[in-house]
Amino acid sequence: MELWFSEPHTPDVKLSVRVEKQLYSGESEFQRIDVFESPELGRFLVLDGFVMLTEKDEFIYHEMIVHVPMAVHPNVHSVLVIGAGDGGAVRELVKYPEIERIDLAEIDRQVVEVCREYLPRVSCGMNDERLHIYYEDGLKFVRRKENEYDLIIVDSTDPFGPGEGLFTKEFYGSCYKALREDGVMVNQHESPFYEADAMACMRAHRRIVESFPISRVYQAHIPTYPSGHWLFGFASKRYHPVHDLDSERWLARGLDTRYYTPRLHQGAFCLPAYVEKLLRKVEIR
Repeated sequence: MELWFSEPHTPDVKLSVRVEKQLYSGESEFQRIDVFESPELGRFLVLDGFVMLTEKDEFIYHEMIVHVPMAVHPNVHSVLVIGAGDGGAVRELVKYPEIERIDLAEIDRQVVEVCREYLPRVSCGMNDERLHIYYEDGLKFVRRKENEYDLIIVDSTDPFGPGEGLFTKEFYGSCYKALREDGVMVNQHESPFYEADAMACMRAHRRIVESFPISRVYQAHIPTYPSGHWLFGFASKRYHPVHDLDSERWLARGLDTRYYTPRLHQGAFCLPAYVEKLLRKVEIR
């Protein structure tokens, strides 16, 4: 008998993946956590029935949420990552020797423990000595910070359940306060394709635009996410994500990436017309 995992993307659309075996299933204080093995996608992490990452395409998401701001901001020494208990963002960040400290605020300790055991290719940077993990709500954590970080990466789940508070105006205002005078915040921005996701994308964009003087959106193609068309937000106090891109400096690092390049970086900010229209509806400037 064949076993399949299915995730609904809308009431009329679902993603189905053939599963060889279930490696883990458990309930934390906050959510259900499952890890499956797939012949096509490798191991994949599911929270409350929604795919968070697969071994086959997670590199796209994690490279785009980390290397885009790192190629723009010239002096990143202190980083806050909110969410991201799987460790993928941390894996990319530890490639930069100039980063002195990485604070990770993850509400669910069990996610970190499960990913360390079952997704070692993703969580392999979690033992870096520069990493400090705080098992608490990201909104409450960042609320206590002021003028402390050069970069904040909001690698949250979708805007419901444990991740709901990370899509509010209060949260983005707290991130602004926690950043230094030239700080950058990057966040996962949902998909613009299906109506419910597009509404969440518009709400987040409106609140970020209200909080930051520079706010731009960029895109990536992530096959296992709803519609495959995914957006990220780049918000900054000083740096423009394209005009201040230093391609030569980034290329001189010799980092090995499978998706990100400075040339792709520039193109990622060129959005389809329908996405520009969605964002324009909520931009106040």
